[in-house]
Amino acid sequence: MTKIVSDTRAMLAGMTPVLTDGEYVFCTTKDASVIARAMPVALGSFREAEGTTFILARSDAKALGFDEAMPMRRITLDVFSALDGVGLTAGVATALAAAGIPCNMVAAYHHDHVFVPAAMTERAIAVLKELQERSS
Repeated sequence: MTKIVSDTRAMLAGMTPVLTDGEYVFCTTKDASVIARAMPVALGSFREAEGTTFILARSDAKALGFDEAMPMRRITLDVFSALDGVGLTAGVATALAAAGIPCNMVAAYHHDHVFVPAAMTERAIAVLKELQERSS
């Protein structure tokens, strides 16, 4: 049975950052035909008043005509954090911000995912591993 963690320190100590393959692009559109083509290939999506936001593989974003100038890498935090757990996102974002690394956090049901600019991936992994060690 998977242990769900909700304590801040335990979430940070157990978050083992895992880099996933590929590059991703955050993009948005209001065009219904583009939305219909993007939805089946999207890693994630979110509807906002301004349009539908997609997280797409860089190749899919390019094929759909989106700007791919800011490729991101996905780092999965390999801890089963509780949906009502407090502090994981704040701890991760604060550590990355202190290192000058921008991030987009996506919380899913099983794991949290950190998207960072592709060129900053190695530094981001090092910062997250250091945060994990300090929290243990």
